[in-house]
Amino acid sequence: MSRNSDTMRKAPPGILLIRKLRGKDWSLSSYRYIVLLVTFIAYACYHASRKPSSIVKSVLDPDPKLHEEPMPWPVGNIFVKRDRAEDKLLKHKGKGWAPFNGKGGTSKLGEIDVAFLAFYSCGMYVAGHLGDNLDLRLFLTTGMIGSGIFVGLFGMGYFLNVHAFWFYLVMQMVAGLFQATGWPSVVAVIGNWFGKRKRGLIMGVWNAHTSIGNISGSLLAAAVLDYGWGWSFIVPGAFIALGGIIVYLFLAAYPEDIGFPSPHDAAANTESQPADEEAQLSKATDAVSQQGSVSRRGVGLVEACLIPGVIPFALCLFFSKLVAYTFLYWLPFYLSQTAIGGEYISVKAAGNLSTLFDVGGIVGGILAGYVSDKLRARAITAATFMYASIPCMLLYNTYGSLSKPMNIGLMMLAGLFVNGPYALITTAVSADLGTHSSLKGDFRALATVTAIIDGTGSIGAAFGPLLTGFISTKGWDLVFVMLMLCALTAGLLLSRLVADEFREITSRRKSASGVQKTSEDAATRPLLSDQRR
Repeated sequence: MSRNSDTMRKAPPGILLIRKLRGKDWSLSSYRYIVLLVTFIAYACYHASRKPSSIVKSVLDPDPKLHEEPMPWPVGNIFVKRDRAEDKLLKHKGKGWAPFNGKGGTSKLGEIDVAFLAFYSCGMYVAGHLGDNLDLRLFLTTGMIGSGIFVGLFGMGYFLNVHAFWFYLVMQMVAGLFQATGWPSVVAVIGNWFGKRKRGLIMGVWNAHTSIGNISGSLLAAAVLDYGWGWSFIVPGAFIALGGIIVYLFLAAYPEDIGFPSPHDAAANTESQPADEEAQLSKATDAVSQQGSVSRRGVGLVEACLIPGVIPFALCLFFSKLVAYTFLYWLPFYLSQTAIGGEYISVKAAGNLSTLFDVGGIVGGILAGYVSDKLRARAITAATFMYASIPCMLLYNTYGSLSKPMNIGLMMLAGLFVNGPYALITTAVSADLGTHSSLKGDFRALATVTAIIDGTGSIGAAFGPLLTGFISTKGWDLVFVMLMLCALTAGLLLSRLVADEFREITSRRKSASGVQKTSEDAATRPLLSDQRR
């Protein structure tokens, strides 16, 4: 197989070394497993490096600990009753760390979060375009190592005795820009390697990296907190930098550059023949002169926005992610302020309990991906989940406080329907649109499309917690009304796409029934002929 080296990027050095040691290459399936594993680790590292700020907030602007905290779930109990001693602690401030421990310190912590999300959202649009025009492996490596450096520098403020607010604000802003490289890149890599068949299920399972990263980041940050809060940033920062090195060594971002055809090339697309896919791909590789990854140019933001479905899904994700991130940031506080079964639980227990919302979300992401694959209808699945989340949130707000089992069950159910469409849109939908037939295989749009969709969603993610801070002062019932209205809006924004998919499904069924009727007629003609004789 002759290939033009000018249109190909070099294979990752780790893969070249393993090829040399093994004496032979891996199969297509092996490469796909490696891509899934490396990108899973990469984005888990991204999320792990975002957790330290939430863990350290109580130290920067603290409540003094007069008693030992219980072991966290799942090692210890989920529910720990809040006692009078803790009620006093909540009203008394300790030393903390200037400038976060004085008047307005809590607001400063909130400003840092908003600054991170704002720069993350804006950086996403630029990062997506760059990802489609640069080598994704090197781009992702740079983003991960850069994130690690600035997350670590935030922690260095502890050791350098920095008390200037601008220092921490700038560190979070720059970290947000580097973090924006992650999601468009990993989704683009997965889209490069996998066709549409079973993409929803595969990416639904793969999307569990978010929760794994959150849990890992919490454990890492909490484990070293006693040695000084700076270590809670430095260790996760080193963690994501190490992940960047793994990406550089082992991530093959483009199948064309290591001898396999792209699953999106017309000559290599064998999704209609799944039984012998690898053999067909191998045959296509030998028979067809494939384009290297360098020969395909990225599309612009305007071109990407014109791809059918990009704008509706981006706007849908704005409201969907608003709902999801409101639960992410405010659910622990809501739980600590709500009597469950007539008892208030500790702040630590509320944080532990809130993780069950993410457990439901993992199931929701997998279920949404599986259903959308079976129906071949992403918009119908996403809209249905959003509509179903409305009664779930209403039930949780109304009956979640009656008992502990009721709270757990309804919380997980709400997490399933809230996070299901969020996971589906940011993974399978983004990959589908980034390889849309209108692009004719000549352009790279995966990272750009993913950035537009998730960047718009991230703006909603910043607005949700901000609005909740104001509305919650009027009562939590109003917060849930806001969330339900946002979920309804998210579903309605997909109405046109839902109608198109219903027409497509109806057309497929008519075609299938027509073929079946033709086959039956053909089978009965000989019998009728014999009877006439």
